[in-house]
Amino acid sequence: MDSVRIPVRAGALAAGLALALTACGGSAEGGGSGQKPQAAPAAEERTDRIEPLAGPAPEPKLPAKVASADGHTVTVEDTSRVVPLTGSLNEIVFTLGLGEQVVARDITATFEQAADLPVVTRAHDVSAESVLSLKPTVVLADTTTGPAEAISQIRDAGIPLVVLDPPKELDDIGPRIEAVAGALGVPEAGKALVERTEQRIEKVRADVPDLPAADRPRVAFLYLRGSASVYLLGGRESGAGSLLEAAGALDAGKESGLRKDFTAITSEALAKAAPDAILVMAKGLKSVDGVDGLVKIPGVAETPAGMDRRVVSIDDGVLLNYGPRTDQVLADLVDQLYAGQDDAE
Repeated sequence: MDSVRIPVRAGALAAGLALALTACGGSAEGGGSGQKPQAAPAAEERTDRIEPLAGPAPEPKLPAKVASADGHTVTVEDTSRVVPLTGSLNEIVFTLGLGEQVVARDITATFEQAADLPVVTRAHDVSAESVLSLKPTVVLADTTTGPAEAISQIRDAGIPLVVLDPPKELDDIGPRIEAVAGALGVPEAGKALVERTEQRIEKVRADVPDLPAADRPRVAFLYLRGSASVYLLGGRESGAGSLLEAAGALDAGKESGLRKDFTAITSEALAKAAPDAILVMAKGLKSVDGVDGLVKIPGVAETPAGMDRRVVSIDDGVLLNYGPRTDQVLADLVDQLYAGQDDAE
């Protein structure tokens, strides 16, 4: 069957899907001092909050002239009313320390600080009328945000609109943060946030089990929406591969030859992927009534993962965001993937 295209964000996939987030970690000075950050607390110790850079909110240096991913050159002269049109963009703006200037959110921005903001984007579909009613001074979007008519309507109204490419892997985190910070006139805060984020990710990666290639767990990323009878197996372009590799795992869909993003789950496809573990979004797992429902999907129970009921569940709104909280996503992935392994040896 041909690859099935679904909205990707979420941070990445997270955005078009239905979502939730995790937060809090160490601290770092806004000036990028190079001090080693504190370790982020474990998932069960965290609340769904953003941790802004330490210190006072950065003062934007404007105007900022930036290249938009859709070919436009945009000049931002005022950042007093910011509208980020994806959850991951909301997360970056808040973490830069500019949350007080954000006046709207995407439905995937579920962290506490954004909870009271009006929702203007759902599953990548933006309401231009809702955005314009908030009188934004700058709008941030992804190339996946649409429909195109809504984007054009916002730009035609004279609102500076900066479009960014969505992140697909760990290496996209730094450039994306710096692009957002540059558009908002706070490049130094962007550098500090990149430094903090990279340090935290490296700290997690240092604790990943160093396994021979033959012993690395094969993990299948499944996108599930039981209420809509949508059951998809991620391939090379799903967005999960970079995280799985950083966790010392193999992307089972990619390894089985799925070259694009997603394909419908079949018993044959799962048998070929032969996953040792299954990665799912938390709301997706809930939509099929948990692990008991997951193993009832044709083909799942016959995989090594299904037989062992080895399932890794990560909150929807952060799993594929590739942003300031990716260290927490990676830590949760590693903890769940290798849970009990030491005891079994």
